[in-house]
Amino acid sequence: MEGEKQRLLERMMRLCSLSEHCIGDIRKKVERVNPDWCDEIVGRLCKEGYINEMRYATAFARDKSSLAGWGSAKIKVALCAKGIAPSVIEDALGEIDDVAVRKKLSALMSSKWKSLERESDPFKRKVKLFRYAVGRGYDYEQIKEEYDNIRGN
Repeated sequence: MEGEKQRLLERMMRLCSLSEHCIGDIRKKVERVNPDWCDEIVGRLCKEGYINEMRYATAFARDKSSLAGWGSAKIKVALCAKGIAPSVIEDALGEIDDVAVRKKLSALMSSKWKSLERESDPFKRKVKLFRYAVGRGYDYEQIKEEYDNIRGN
C-alpha cells in the first residue's frame, strides 16, 4: 500500500478500535478521501475484525434502546438506513432486554403523561401520548398495555 492509503487505513483502524462502526459509515469516510480505495480499505478492516456488522448492530440496538429510549421499530429503521442486512437487524433486536424496554417505555410514557396534564380533552391527551410513543419506535400493543397501566385499568 502506498503511503497516503496506508495512513488512511491506519486512521480507520484507530477509529474502529475506539468505537463500533458499520461498513456504511467507514465507506463514507474513505470515499471523501479517495473513492478508489474504498473496497480495499473496508475489505481489510472487515477481514481483520475492525468492522463487524453484527457487533455494530447489537451495540447500536442496545444503546438506542437503553440510553435513548428508542423502540424496536425506530432502531430497525435506523439500522436499515445504515445498510445493515435485515437478518443482522433481527438478531441484534433479539439481544435487547424486554424487561428493560418495558421499564424504559413506562418511564417515558409516565413522564409524557404528566407533561400533558394541561390538556383538558382526554381524547387529545391520549392521542398525543400515543403519537409520542409511536414516534419513539414502540409498537401499538406495547403502548396500549402501558397506557392501561398508567390509567390504572
